[in-house]
Amino acid sequence: MTAALVLTQVLNGLQLGVLLFLLAAGLTLVFGIMDFVNLAHGSLYMVGAYLAAATASATGSFLLGALVAVPGTMLVGIVVDRIALSGLYRRDHLDQVLATFGLVLFFNEAVRIVWGPSPLYFETPQWLSGTVELFGFGYAAYRLAIIVVGLAVAVFLAWLIHGTRVGMLIRAGASNAPIVSALGVDIRRLNMLIFGLGAGLAGLAGLMAGPIFSVQSGMGETILIQTLVVIIVGGIGSIRGAFLAALIVGVVDTLGRVFLPIWMARAMEPAIAQAAGPALASMLIYLLMAGVLAFRPAGLFPVRG
Repeated sequence: MTAALVLTQVLNGLQLGVLLFLLAAGLTLVFGIMDFVNLAHGSLYMVGAYLAAATASATGSFLLGALVAVPGTMLVGIVVDRIALSGLYRRDHLDQVLATFGLVLFFNEAVRIVWGPSPLYFETPQWLSGTVELFGFGYAAYRLAIIVVGLAVAVFLAWLIHGTRVGMLIRAGASNAPIVSALGVDIRRLNMLIFGLGAGLAGLAGLMAGPIFSVQSGMGETILIQTLVVIIVGGIGSIRGAFLAALIVGVVDTLGRVFLPIWMARAMEPAIAQAAGPALASMLIYLLMAGVLAFRPAGLFPVRG
């Protein structure tokens, strides 16, 4: 076990954490601020990945894929919100869960119909296909670019929420929507903006994940579960909490999957370690969530005030 291996896996964990943050930030806006349970958020991530992969494969341009994927997913999110979800905002959470679960099934079948049952693949752009020298070892330039983009999005969201009039309205609407509406603010349009922004962030995550993972139907379900873990650990409704918790969850999950089986193999029979190591590693983030809920039920970084 070398220092280069440890640093590489830490960076891989940060890269996973950034992808989780993009999803968690969008879901936090919808769930934490609008009080709407959207299980179809992972499907929007899948739609972004498919739009990016299909466009990049057809044109040979990663940038065109990005220009189509993010606005396209935002548009899909707004259309779905207006057609299927806007009437559910005042309904019980169980109704929202059932409706958005139906959307998950719909999107999974829709991408199979449009793009077929086989996974799609698209290459990383040529200008990001090499490695970057970091701390004396080479690290994949594309993965580093994901980290940089995620940090830039985090800064943008902090400015949007805390430094703009739109952010002020979002925070005020989350605190007392009827009063904000009585002051002349169109809450319906504000909710549409929030939902569209969340969908766009999910599409951006799908775009960046596409060259790393295969783009296939149902790819949003697994990462949605991890995203919910991030929101619970960070604190529901907290963008800051989503960012910090996503980095923690990403690093814990990555390091656990890589090193826990190795450590267990040194302490017990190899056959037992080979069977139990990966299973226990996959449970680490859920054990982390259980520990946080036991000692800090509101999350590690809850909304202030």
